[in-house]
Amino acid sequence: MTEITFPDKDVVVLERKNFQSLLDALSDSGYELLGPTVRDSAIVYERIHAVDELPVGWVDVCEPGKYRLVKDKKKTLFGYTIGSQSWRRFLHPPTNKLWEATRDGNGFKVIQPEPDQVKRALIGVRSCELAALAIHDKIFSQGQYIDNSYRERRRNLFVVAVNCVRPGGTCFCASMKTGPKATSGFDLALTEMYVSNRHYFIVEPGSKAGKKLVDKLPVKQPKESEIKAAQKELNRAAAGMTRTIDSEHIGKLLNKKFDDPHWETIAERCLTCGNCTMVCPTCFCTNMEDSSDLTGQHAERQRKWDSCFTMDYSYIHGGSIRSSVTSRYRQWMMHKLVYWQEQFGMLGCVGCGRCITWCPVGIDITEEARQLTVTE
Repeated sequence: MTEITFPDKDVVVLERKNFQSLLDALSDSGYELLGPTVRDSAIVYERIHAVDELPVGWVDVCEPGKYRLVKDKKKTLFGYTIGSQSWRRFLHPPTNKLWEATRDGNGFKVIQPEPDQVKRALIGVRSCELAALAIHDKIFSQGQYIDNSYRERRRNLFVVAVNCVRPGGTCFCASMKTGPKATSGFDLALTEMYVSNRHYFIVEPGSKAGKKLVDKLPVKQPKESEIKAAQKELNRAAAGMTRTIDSEHIGKLLNKKFDDPHWETIAERCLTCGNCTMVCPTCFCTNMEDSSDLTGQHAERQRKWDSCFTMDYSYIHGGSIRSSVTSRYRQWMMHKLVYWQEQFGMLGCVGCGRCITWCPVGIDITEEARQLTVTE
């Protein structure tokens, strides 16, 4: 495993007592703050204004099919690992109006929605989630087909990442090379430290906007001991992940297993509920819905999240292409670990572990990948 280090320059220290100044500086710059908070006994991402709205002192316990929050003696702000939601809903929302039309004499008039120009700051984005953002950037805003709605939201984004000094119970980002330390895709990256009752943050700017914001904060230069302590915590987090996927070879290995009988074994447990696709930070399957009012004067088209686990998703005239549970689970897992590489040149899984935690029957993608490739 590659040793995790910090850059030699620009890194500063922000004391916990001054953390509100970071939020205030973003607000003063016109950003709507979106961050983690506790609701319904889970970490969710919502609009926030003050540091006290963050999940102060809460840590999450994640296992296959199990999730709970527990109080910790340390009053850390980001002691949890990841929330029950992913950040994609702010850039690729669950429901998005594409256009509406109204009758205009003997014809009709198409009205495009106004672009979303709200400036948003995401507070507490984990390194695996940065990798997911990079995937969506490539899919939606690069190449031949551009999603203007996504690109506009992304253009106005400020990202405050938080490095993971505590791995979650279902995390495997280290093996996917997406964490636990953020290496790109952020404006600021924070490493929260709680040492000998001292609470502070190592702050690493990752963009010109990030450096500009740091200049507004009451920060100081770090000591060598502070940097080494943070590096030690991050390396310990990487080494502490018990789940792995061979990200370098998994695509080639799984491609040989399309007809393996183990897919049937998985299907006996799978409920095809779609939870894994709803919590995943990289899934982007959608469906189009057209509707009109009773007068026939107005119609609109909306794009809504869908899931490859639903029967209708693969429906073509005459029936569903993937009518069995086996075929649908296999499509999901093969798309993440095989087909995605062929389509986009990257894996579709970032190792966040949400699909494991929020699967009602605790199906573990890392274990199923191991079972399918163990004989290779």
